[in-house]
Amino acid sequence: MGFADDIKNTAENLTGKAKEAIGKATDNDKLVAEGKADQVKAHAKDAASDVKDAAKDAKDALDGK
Repeated sequence: MGFADDIKNTAENLTGKAKEAIGKATDNDKLVAEGKADQVKAHAKDAASDVKDAAKDAKDALDGK
């Protein structure tokens, strides 16, 4: 995954945290849920990227790179 994707995921995570905090402050359960969902989505994308990177590293190691 590229640097731009990492920035997008971090932004999505921060947006989710902000939504969750605002939702809690305003007693808006829907906004809290949206914020948590945004955070989960960002973390899932990060995890997928980590798996992809590990697979590439393993392939490179087997290829002798």
